[in-house]
Amino acid sequence: MASAVSPADLQAEASCPVCLDYLRDPVTIECGHNFCRSCLQQRWTGLHVLPCPVCLHHCPDRSCQRNAQLGHLTDVIKQLDSSRRRRRRPRETALCERHREALVLFCEKDLELLCPQCSVSPAHRRHPLTPTARAAARHRRRLWGHAERLREQVEEAEKGLSVQVSKTFKVRRKMEYCRRELRYECKELKRSLEIEQDEINARLLREEVDAEEKLIKNKRQISNHMFTINNLLREIADKYYETDLDLLTGIESVYHRYEHLKTPEVFSCELNQQMCILPPHYFSLHEMISRFQVELALDPQTAHRSLNISRDRKSVTRRTMTPNCCQNPEPLASYPAVLGSEGFDAGRHFWQVEVRGTGEWCLGVCKESFARNGHVSPSPSNGCWQYQLWTSTCGACPTGRVQVGVFLDYELGEVSFYNLNNRLYLYRFTGIFTERLMPYFSIPSSSNSLQISILRDHR
Repeated sequence: MASAVSPADLQAEASCPVCLDYLRDPVTIECGHNFCRSCLQQRWTGLHVLPCPVCLHHCPDRSCQRNAQLGHLTDVIKQLDSSRRRRRRPRETALCERHREALVLFCEKDLELLCPQCSVSPAHRRHPLTPTARAAARHRRRLWGHAERLREQVEEAEKGLSVQVSKTFKVRRKMEYCRRELRYECKELKRSLEIEQDEINARLLREEVDAEEKLIKNKRQISNHMFTINNLLREIADKYYETDLDLLTGIESVYHRYEHLKTPEVFSCELNQQMCILPPHYFSLHEMISRFQVELALDPQTAHRSLNISRDRKSVTRRTMTPNCCQNPEPLASYPAVLGSEGFDAGRHFWQVEVRGTGEWCLGVCKESFARNGHVSPSPSNGCWQYQLWTSTCGACPTGRVQVGVFLDYELGEVSFYNLNNRLYLYRFTGIFTERLMPYFSIPSSSNSLQISILRDHR
């Protein structure tokens, strides 16, 4: 048999989920939930995305249907509530079930109402006892303090819920952006890359589904937490205005639920950005040169004193000659190297150099903070990613004029090297880049008749 509907149930149905008061000028939105018109407009102020405050359903616009019938029903429930309160009469003095005496004392330790005989029993002999009026006043103050803290928790929960709503739409926008980038890059690939595209799309879909499932679960937890808090807040409000005996009866249950109330943690959504980016060697050399080539120049202030920089700052040699005006007279580095005048802290960049002569030479990038005046050999572990070659012994780089391309993908954490003479891929470094990277050029002491020049392909 169905249980009878209590006045409190009717009052809850006629209340606004935002202000928790009786509905005023009620309106119904697309998902079917009802709110005060002013409360809904205030909640949507300044928002472009319009979520339902209860279920977070995305409403297409700000239009909402006035619910006149619900407004009339709310007025009837308010009248019934007023009549019920007027008919309420003070209860007769409660008596102890065991001794049939008035319950005039309250045990502060066990939170129980006692008669004079119960107060002298061994179970309560040394417990702090207070007259009911004084105990009720004290516990009203305590309940009010709990209610204030619960209101603060409601505000914090609403803020957390708002953050999760924005994260949901941010995830969707991010995933849509990743798909557009993926489609654009896959157009430059041959049929073999269609399999790669399908795999990446599947991983993106799994991450999106996983992230949205976690966000929806977290939003449900926060909503349930808010519902529990609001119920407890309404119960405390009703309890506060009850008579002394009614207030103290069952107050232990209220305190127990308040003290064991736990706030759910807010889920932090981190997206894996690297899965959306194809490695640089998937591009053709022609595509890399046309899309990512940059204009470089050497920085004489970073050159080792054994190196000579040309006046146009495009070439470096190690021949013995009188230093020109562009040479740095101070030994700023322990290794015979020079840096580019500009560095990179984001994006994809391609530059090409020409090496003339025979001997050893090195190309690559290094951190802006790389300690070149130290005595530690340049390596990826200390922030220098350099590729070393001998033009007289490297089969991929024949003696004479050798052209080499360097491709930096900062976000992906890769530096790739290409032999532009025969259009071959040479080598690739991988790492995690966290600061500005500078182009790096080096001519060791064994290569006295070698010149490195920066080229610019104008195709």
